[in-house]
Amino acid sequence: MTLYPDNLENTPVTNQIVVRCRKGDVRAYRELYEAYSKAMYNICLRMTGYSADAEDVLQEAFVQVFKNLDKLATDSSLTAWIKRIVVNHCLSYLRKKKVYFEEVGETEYEEENKVDESEHAMTVSAVKEAIGQLPDGYRTVINLYLFEEYSHREIASLLGISESTVKTQYMRAKERVRQLVKIKTREV
Repeated sequence: MTLYPDNLENTPVTNQIVVRCRKGDVRAYRELYEAYSKAMYNICLRMTGYSADAEDVLQEAFVQVFKNLDKLATDSSLTAWIKRIVVNHCLSYLRKKKVYFEEVGETEYEEENKVDESEHAMTVSAVKEAIGQLPDGYRTVINLYLFEEYSHREIASLLGISESTVKTQYMRAKERVRQLVKIKTREV
């Protein structure tokens, strides 16, 4: 039985799986893992940039999920709780790799340039490929902002850097993605 987070959040099925996990039911652990692992793997892959690293981080995160299920409040969102654990493990991995975030002053941050994006044939695969080519710091910020929907302030807090640095990293990452996609579309 395959379950998906979008359609099982806070349902009796989900609550039953959590209760069974808390009682040590091995099958329930597997069901929970199967329900969430694909979505969480995608987060890990976007954040780490490498499938082997993503798999390792995912496994470590789920070990923590299983160890701490008893700490999950019954009215909490299971998906958000698991996602927070996964993102934190990804950030720990990146810190161990010593990902560099260039600290900038408030004056270096410029407002977004309005670009007619329709002139670029931005396909999903080209954008994903371009994001995968970004330096770790840029990739981390753009993934947290665009895909995980964290605010600049939340990202700054998670990474221990200033909000202006997050904004600058995001703007530079976006511009680099545009450049890489533009190059890619010329090649095609």
